[in-house]
Amino acid sequence: MQSKKLPADFFYLVDMYQDDYFPAFLVDKIKGAIEEVVGFLEKGQSSETEIQAGLDQMTSKINDLQDEFEENDSEIETGARESIAATVEEILRFFEVGIATEEAIREWDW
Repeated sequence: MQSKKLPADFFYLVDMYQDDYFPAFLVDKIKGAIEEVVGFLEKGQSSETEIQAGLDQMTSKINDLQDEFEENDSEIETGARESIAATVEEILRFFEVGIATEEAIREWDW
């Protein structure tokens, strides 16, 4: 079975990259955490339990960035949460993963 690949032109975190309030280098770190899950999905992982574990790990990595955002006069707030959720939702839809977005990022504390 051939696994799916996310299109090369997929836009991660569109709203965060378009808003100067969020330092691009920190948005890149969030993107990196999300890309780890994408890599996992592209390898054909289909167990929702395993996928959720990867999503929990991704969300924990994003949680760990909060201090860095604050040090750079920013924060992971509602706009960031919505941008992260929208990106995750699109990825889950693309890979046909039956995990609801709120469940996917259930470990968030932002």
